[in-house]
Amino acid sequence: MRIDRYWRIVYPLLVLAAFGIPAAAQQPPETAAPAPAKPATPVKRAAKPKPAAAAKPAPTGAKTTLLGQYGDWGAYTAVQSGKKICFALSKPISTETDPPNRPRNPAYMFITSRPTDKVVDEFSIVIGYPFKSGSEASVDVGSTSFALYTQEDGAWIKNATEETNLINAMRDGDRAVVKGISSRSTHSTDTYSLKGLSQALDRTGQDCK
Repeated sequence: MRIDRYWRIVYPLLVLAAFGIPAAAQQPPETAAPAPAKPATPVKRAAKPKPAAAAKPAPTGAKTTLLGQYGDWGAYTAVQSGKKICFALSKPISTETDPPNRPRNPAYMFITSRPTDKVVDEFSIVIGYPFKSGSEASVDVGSTSFALYTQEDGAWIKNATEETNLINAMRDGDRAVVKGISSRSTHSTDTYSLKGLSQALDRTGQDCK
C-alpha cells in the first residue's frame, strides 16, 4: 500500500525529532520556503494500490528504539499511532553544493518497512532543502543510476518496479551518490557509505516481518 504524501514527508521528520534533531527549527536561508496551501497531487507509484482513505495528521511524537548500529547504518524501530515501523538510517559521509558552501539542513537516507501496509524496504531521502518544483533527483550505485521523484524536501524512487534492484545494488555496493537541485537552483551531491547497510536491513527485516 502506498503511504499517503503527508506521511511520506512528515514521518521522517518525526523520527528526527525523536532523536532530538530540530529538522524544522531555525531554517537556514536555503531551506526557508513557505508551505503550499494545498498539497500537490501525489505521484503515482506502480504496483502499489492507492489507500482507501488519506492518512490523518500525525500525533506530535514517535517512540523510537535503536536496534543496533552496523557500520555507517543504524537499524531502528518506531511506533506511531499503534503502527510499528522499522527503518535503516544513515547520514552522508560527504556533501557538496554548487555554488559551494550553500547552507542546508542535514540530509538522511532511509530504508523503511511498514508491516501494517505490507511495505518492505522502501527507499527515501530527506535532502535538507526544498527541491526545485517539478525536478527529479537521482541515486547512483556503482555504474547504475536510479531516478527519484521529489516533493518538498523528500525523494523516493520514481519507478517502484526498480526499488528491489536499487536495494540489492546498495546491499552489494560501497557508495551511493544522491544528486538534486534546490528551489534556489543549488545543485547538491551527497555521498553515502553503504558499509553495514546489509546487516542493518537484515536486522530491521527480523523485527518487522
